[in-house]
Amino acid sequence: MSKLHELAKAAGVQIDWENADGEPQRVADDDLRAVLGALGHDVESDTGVARSLKALSARPPVDFVTGTVGQPVTLDDEPSDAHAELVMEDGTTISVRLDGTQLPGIDMPGYHRVQIADRTITVAIAPARCYAIADIAPGRKLWGAAAQVPSLRGGQPSAFGDFGTLAQGARAFAAHGADALAISPTHALFPADTSRFSPYAPSSRLFHNILFGDPALAGGTRSGEAGGDLIDWDKAAPRRLAELRAAFADRDEAVRAKVEAYRSERGKELERHAVFDALHAHFFESGARGWQDWPHAYQDPDGEAVTAFALDHQEEVAFYIFAQWLAEARLAAAQGAARDAGMAVGLISDLAVGMDGGGSHAWSRPGDLLTGLSIGAPPDPLGPQGQDWGISGFAPDALRRTGFTGFIDTLRAAIRSTGGIRIDHVLGLRRLWVVPQGATSAQGAYLTMPLTDMLRIIAIESHRARAIVVGEDLGTVPEGLRPQLSSAGLMGMRVLWFERDKSGAFRKPLDWDADAIAMTGTHDTPTAAGWWCGRDIDWREKLGAPKEEAEKARKERAGEKQRLWQAFDDAGLVEGAPPPPDRPGPVADAAVGFVGRTSSPLAIVPIEDVAALVEQPNLPGTTDEHPNWRRRMPEATDALIGQPEIADRLSRLNKERRT
Repeated sequence: MSKLHELAKAAGVQIDWENADGEPQRVADDDLRAVLGALGHDVESDTGVARSLKALSARPPVDFVTGTVGQPVTLDDEPSDAHAELVMEDGTTISVRLDGTQLPGIDMPGYHRVQIADRTITVAIAPARCYAIADIAPGRKLWGAAAQVPSLRGGQPSAFGDFGTLAQGARAFAAHGADALAISPTHALFPADTSRFSPYAPSSRLFHNILFGDPALAGGTRSGEAGGDLIDWDKAAPRRLAELRAAFADRDEAVRAKVEAYRSERGKELERHAVFDALHAHFFESGARGWQDWPHAYQDPDGEAVTAFALDHQEEVAFYIFAQWLAEARLAAAQGAARDAGMAVGLISDLAVGMDGGGSHAWSRPGDLLTGLSIGAPPDPLGPQGQDWGISGFAPDALRRTGFTGFIDTLRAAIRSTGGIRIDHVLGLRRLWVVPQGATSAQGAYLTMPLTDMLRIIAIESHRARAIVVGEDLGTVPEGLRPQLSSAGLMGMRVLWFERDKSGAFRKPLDWDADAIAMTGTHDTPTAAGWWCGRDIDWREKLGAPKEEAEKARKERAGEKQRLWQAFDDAGLVEGAPPPPDRPGPVADAAVGFVGRTSSPLAIVPIEDVAALVEQPNLPGTTDEHPNWRRRMPEATDALIGQPEIADRLSRLNKERRT
């Protein structure tokens, strides 16, 4: 093995990997150098590589370890003293004796401390599994809906859905028997930049999108404009900001007291985020998109220039703190509404895989994240050129060095006000495909992540919040990962379109995995109605796919439709011949019943399939070519799902889940 390869292995960069077809691949040495260089290693010469190897081997032991309840905990190195003091999270102190590098099993979950001579080690002890559906509703199979928050309509006209609209939607679904409502990410975006409305490229996952804060909670008002079928963010976002500013100006003493209490509780991180939003709005006027475009003096959150700016713009910073409080309070109110209406789980939040490198988190906590690298995916049949998502994520060395503080804070922010969490691209807990800046996606490599530690932390936080955990495990799944996730209590995702055997036939409902949620689709897949009428193929052709390629896809779809209808027939869900493309209602009926019949503890049906809509929320591989994240529901949720045909669909789903 060459010294370069030794360095890659030591740094967690995988040299060899398998593509989606199971074929072995090897990262070229030049690409390895680019990735390792971005990770901060000297790879310019053989001497530099040797020096980097030596530096890695000389790293101090990690003062943060994880374990499972009742099992011995292995420390990073063998302490010089076998005697230690174990300080439990509740303050209880216990004298323990180490067996080499092992600490005796600890029966209490939590973040404890071990004092060995003058060294303190944090020991995170996890329950055996995450909080589960069986803990919430023993012996029951639940169902829920999924929705993009901005798409929802409520009782009052609005240009886009917010947390107030979400509360109304949750009550409506609860009235039809739903126990959960999975929602799109609600992470903080860039309030001043109306072009950045994708929920999967946030400024920070530690805070929420202030545009979702209903000003009515603080005594404000909405504009009352209903908006069209598509959200016009260029107009809607500034209008909502103006409404929030009016509510801020008119806030009464009770609201002021609540905001100050929130400000004190959230502390430094909230202050920095609010200052970032104020700075971003200030410099955005001159064309700066991210903090890297700001004058150098403002790139340091602890610098004198930033401190002076915050003092000179105290009212603006206070506004963003108010808006953040309002968003979080309104999300909590929506979860309260869901539970009060009878939902066993309530809201399931969505944790995006990363964040924008020019955003709040990267500015305020740069040591947490990868720099010079973006996250993506290697080439595969669906993306022959690979994918570069243009976002950053946690650096594995930084996670260990900081005691996983950023990861813990991120989890807590996501589940503080919900009953569950969906972790986007959960495969990234094991490895991330990282791409050096200026390189193609094919020139990236897999970077190993501390999976075991992260799974244990997820289990701790899941139980503390009494929140279920779903891992989006679609795509090229590394061998052995799904059993490991299942063992840790993370439910995977099984989607109708992908549940097929080697012959292409759709799997019977009872053959679906019982440790994963069952879904008719996701925001990235065609709706049941859209798939049946070939709307996804129409879009690809409209966006430039060759006509002959589209015609081939339509012929293949005809055969797939026969197989799907046969699967529905075999399950006893349909009778007679398949409906024509322009009458997809029976297909939506059968698809909903099909996933309802699985053994999954939770079946999730996107609201688009509940209502048999043709268009999907997002078309992967597009930005402005398709109206991603802009579609709205035809009417308010209660009225929509109260329509006889849709209400009957949900009634049948209820019956399937209770038999």
